[in-house]
Amino acid sequence: LDRYSNLSPKLKVAYLDPFKKPQLAKQYGITQTGTIVITAGDKREEARSLSEEEITSALIRLQKSGVKTVCFTTGAGEHSLDDSTGSAYSSFKQLVEKNNYKTDSINLIEKPQIAPACSIVVVAGPRVDYPQPVVDALKKYVEDGGRALFLADPPLKTAKESVADNQPLMDVLKSWGVTLDKDLVLDTSGLGGLYGMGPEVALATKYETHPIVREMKRTATAFPLVRSMEAAPGSNTSVEKIVSTSSNSIAATTLNLTSGSLQMPKGDPKSYTIAAAGTYRTGQQKDGNNLEGRFVVVGSSDFVSNYALGFGGNRDLALNML
Repeated sequence: LDRYSNLSPKLKVAYLDPFKKPQLAKQYGITQTGTIVITAGDKREEARSLSEEEITSALIRLQKSGVKTVCFTTGAGEHSLDDSTGSAYSSFKQLVEKNNYKTDSINLIEKPQIAPACSIVVVAGPRVDYPQPVVDALKKYVEDGGRALFLADPPLKTAKESVADNQPLMDVLKSWGVTLDKDLVLDTSGLGGLYGMGPEVALATKYETHPIVREMKRTATAFPLVRSMEAAPGSNTSVEKIVSTSSNSIAATTLNLTSGSLQMPKGDPKSYTIAAAGTYRTGQQKDGNNLEGRFVVVGSSDFVSNYALGFGGNRDLALNML
């Protein structure tokens, strides 16, 4: 607490004994010792514990206006927000909520319309094709100034499950300047073995200058079952690549694995782009500024799943994208 007050003259720290000054404790809503209350004017927030993360989180909540909700798509085999299995998103959900967002699930197949309450939409790795009305709803949402994170897996076919091409959605992303390749990027360095990961988990070590990844230098991130992509500006969009794999990567283009295991393809290893960010110029104005839609596309939905979120910089990267 002393460090906070030393760093900013705008923040004052005071200690209150709730037994000696019960009226003041009641005024601040303090019911037990150890409570950390942060106030500004008539606004009040409580830190969940005495840690830098929780106090900073409370400071952010205090300054935010309105409720921000991250809406995750469901109904097409996307990752579950509530299950505790390795492939689910329960840890990601907790991380998002810990950083002052609310979370919700939206089934666009039942109702292809995105509610105004959604501050961000996460397309959470659909396994089957979205019907055209769902694709149209996502397209309209971004092109009207919305924010969306698209997690699009390679169209793998195995004996147990398969991922659909979702071509209508891929066509929309291509029209914005992000062309996803039908491949699977593999790591040939063997470094993943140090962390118990096989070649199907690509390691990313190259980051561009975009604000999402500007502070990610010297931090490795892991992308299980990831596809590559090309990023270029579109007629109404500005697009740039943000994350690329290490130079020890190679892409497999044979994705039908129903008859056996994946074979390492031949060719020279190189670096592949696996995530891109862009803005869509709506041509409209809001509060005197140009209104833009924002989108991030990642070639893997598993990189924020329970079993991968804790690796290296995955948590930081996911939050930066949001």
